Amino acid sequence: MSSVATRELARLGPIEQVRAGRLPRRLTQLLIGLALYGVTLAMLIRSALGNAPWDVLHQGLARHLPLTIGQAVIVVSLLVLLLWIPLRELPGLGTIANSFLVGIAADITLGLLHRPDALEARIGLLVAGVLLNAVATALYIGSQFGPGPRDGLMTGLHRRTGVSIRLVRTGLELTAVVLGFFLGGTVGVGTLVYTVSIGPLVQAMLPRAIVDLEPTP
Repeated sequence: MSSVATRELARLGPIEQVRAGRLPRRLTQLLIGLALYGVTLAMLIRSALGNAPWDVLHQGLARHLPLTIGQAVIVVSLLVLLLWIPLRELPGLGTIANSFLVGIAADITLGLLHRPDALEARIGLLVAGVLLNAVATALYIGSQFGPGPRDGLMTGLHRRTGVSIRLVRTGLELTAVVLGFFLGGTVGVGTLVYTVSIGPLVQAMLPRAIVDLEPTP
């Protein structure tokens, strides 16, 4: 078996994450991953074929509050982090960076990218958005600076309740989709495509994105 296949994510606290070494490589990968994640969020929205589950909620909130979609991403991220407190989850550098950079990158991209008129172009935007979103997810998780706010909520609920990761994730995403739909967020075939494909895609890409940490003395 190759060394790529055997790589695993370390379970590190915030201080340990910084002390784990290879900071230039890991920080660069983290920032690229988060920026790309925001870009792909905007690509899926501009395809107008259906947003990723949480982005249905973000878009719905932006329709009713004096917020851009990117600002809604940031607000929801911070609210989700408050839910970490009773779960006793500790945010890492990547968690905090995720809370802000994804929304900023999404707003910048939405300001530059417009919805294509041709259906073929919108489908291409959707497919590229899902694939690149998986790359972005693998990059920021593989940098080993901690989970994003929503991922940490998922794993925290799993740890505290004993309910499987799959069921917790499904419950959270269904809640986000339903709330977002009633607020006016876009649900469509893209929502289904993203939900079905993102897990297997990230699973395939993540082993190659995990940065090997320096051994502790």
